[in-house]
Amino acid sequence: LSAIPDDGIYVSARDGTGIDRLRHAAAELCLSAAESREERHIAADLVSPGDVVVLCIPIDEAAPKGRLILPQSAVLRDLIGAGVTVVSVRDTELRDVFGKLSRRPSLVITDSQAFAAADRDTPDDIPLTSFSILMARYKGFLDMAVRGAQVIDTLPEGSRILISEGCTHRRQCGDIGTVKLPRLLERRTGKTFDHTFTSGGTFPEDVTTYDLIIHCGGCMLTEREVRSRMRSASLQHTPVTNYGIALAHLNGILERALSPFS
Repeated sequence: LSAIPDDGIYVSARDGTGIDRLRHAAAELCLSAAESREERHIAADLVSPGDVVVLCIPIDEAAPKGRLILPQSAVLRDLIGAGVTVVSVRDTELRDVFGKLSRRPSLVITDSQAFAAADRDTPDDIPLTSFSILMARYKGFLDMAVRGAQVIDTLPEGSRILISEGCTHRRQCGDIGTVKLPRLLERRTGKTFDHTFTSGGTFPEDVTTYDLIIHCGGCMLTEREVRSRMRSASLQHTPVTNYGIALAHLNGILERALSPFS
């Protein structure tokens, strides 16, 4: 940046030397970072202005009262800001919404836990993906998560699986990480696994004892923190996938869930 010379900026707290230059450089850095973020999209780059996108948002015991969760609100804001028409429905009304729209949707985005129903109710010629998969793409570990999902089919009985979530919400009876994922894993594979759960800022430094890590989309974590965790797992040769990718794979629709991406 023009505000930062090659030899750095020298400041003095005693006589104030260089303080103004430092402030100017910091402001320029913030502006540059903001401009860089504005060029990135969570979902708007997958469609065009004027397109219709349907958001499938289940309202169940795990849904927060009176608000959307961060991935849902972030995707909604991203699409609206790009001039996309957004229609939001519950999973129980997804099938009916297609007959009510005069224009065919260009994309359906569902909560990952409703993947099976969304796949069943969305016409085959309409691309389908999930909020969690979009967040993995936005945070920069989609490719890694897709590779990690392939390990699920080869896990032996008793394998150790770390299921890690970035937020610290109070667990509900139908929690996706501690209840739905383990149940579906064992039902689809016919095997029993040894599950370990972490949340918030807790993530083990040593992950060599795990056969697979299933991480959330990372919406409540910084991109730097997510990349740090993925790098740590990669260096320790521990496969990693994420909630959305794992659920799509377990429901047999991973190829469809990835179809919106080149």
